[in-house]
Amino acid sequence: MSVDPKVIAAISSAIGFYLQAEQEALLAQQMSRPAQPPLFMSSPFALAGRQAAMDVRWTWQMRLPR
Repeated sequence: MSVDPKVIAAISSAIGFYLQAEQEALLAQQMSRPAQPPLFMSSPFALAGRQAAMDVRWTWQMRLPR
């Protein structure tokens, strides 16, 4: 089975262009997306206050104070 060198060159250049387009699309997507805030709270006091507020809401949802 003989393989034409022109076919190999065409396939390899198509793969190269595809990978380049994927990389450019990913870069454009990262540039257009705003910076996300950190997923953790920096202060243990803020975390404790949030947990306390969630506990109060849960208590009212379960109708425990009534």
